[in-house]
Amino acid sequence: MSIKELESQGLCHLNELPFTIRILLESALRKCDGFLVTKDDVRRIASWSPTMNPEEIPFNPSRVILQDFTGVPAVVDIAALRDAMVELGGDPEKVNPQVPVDLVIDHSVQVDISGLFPDARERNLEIEYKRN
Repeated sequence: MSIKELESQGLCHLNELPFTIRILLESALRKCDGFLVTKDDVRRIASWSPTMNPEEIPFNPSRVILQDFTGVPAVVDIAALRDAMVELGGDPEKVNPQVPVDLVIDHSVQVDISGLFPDARERNLEIEYKRN
């Protein structure tokens, strides 16, 4: 099944769909296996309209990007699950996310020593490490 097939069957007008629905449709098409994501799921997403009744649809992202605000608690949860696995006599290496996860830790950078000093970069870096 492809977007062209859906359009030729009159089930989808891609140019009329919001970008977020297009992303969900493309994901469903890629993951359509007849079990976790079925052709009916794909058709429902393809025929989306703002007046439809809310329905659950499959969402299987290829990867997840977490910022530090949400990612750090997730890492703590995974660590706790691994500890529990060890306590139960299991292998903690089996506790992993189902999809790849990227955790982005962001912090501000301050310049304390101006570029007029030859060692400004090194001194600023040292101060940065002490702060963070």
